[in-house]
Amino acid sequence: MNIVVNEELKAYIDPLTRDEHDALERSLLAEGCRDALVLWGDVLVDGHNRYGICQKHGLPFQTVQNTQFQSMEDVHLWMIDQHLGRRSVSDFQRGVLALRKREIVAARRSRAAAIPPEPVDEADLPWSSDGPVAAPPPPAPAPEEPSETLSSREAIARAARLSSSQVVAIEKIQKQAAPELVAAVKSGTISLATAATVATLPAEEQVAAAKGGKDELKQAAKRVRDAKQRKPREDKEDAAPEKEASDAHAGGELQALRLRVAELTAENEALRAELARLQG
Repeated sequence: MNIVVNEELKAYIDPLTRDEHDALERSLLAEGCRDALVLWGDVLVDGHNRYGICQKHGLPFQTVQNTQFQSMEDVHLWMIDQHLGRRSVSDFQRGVLALRKREIVAARRSRAAAIPPEPVDEADLPWSSDGPVAAPPPPAPAPEEPSETLSSREAIARAARLSSSQVVAIEKIQKQAAPELVAAVKSGTISLATAATVATLPAEEQVAAAKGGKDELKQAAKRVRDAKQRKPREDKEDAAPEKEASDAHAGGELQALRLRVAELTAENEALRAELARLQG
């Protein structure tokens, strides 16, 4: 049997750790390869680790064809759904997969909306003396679209079995984290929240913290949080002299207005007295 290993598909899902791979190898040696490898034509879609171990030890295995795939996008969506349902996948991996699924579904819907339906040309239909007699055969059914569009952060969280705050952290890590920091998250060295906090630092500081290990990463996150807490206090302190100066200025203006009112009142009284004298 000719099985083609597509390296892009093989790398689409994060590889097993050394310990996980060793455990799978022991299981296959003890019990054999019980789950069939999934193929799309000759291309291996699911079971890369099992296939490699079976090849290494000459173990027999079964294969099954998935005839629903029509494109590489279909394969990706199927792989994502398979791994989202596995308990061995970490929170970070599930979040990344759910975000990938959102991108694929959004791109597919955008393309579908941009393509107008093709008009039926009667010249392509079978004709009789009374005109066209049959409609063209329907196109092959497209793969069923995911019912969950993942258009909101809450939907992504449900698909990945995470909280919305965890999804926010994963998005921040994907956008801002240095590779060394991402590796620390994948290995379980630090939590999502800690990694998202450290990811706000410049890249060189992230790398230095990651090289320092778990304790250094926690200290880096603490420095970021402390700096955020100091900022409002410093802003308030900086604003205090300005407020005092503003208050003093306002007070001076008020005193000047009071003096002016008193002067006008005195002038008014003097004018009334002069008017009374003239009338008398």
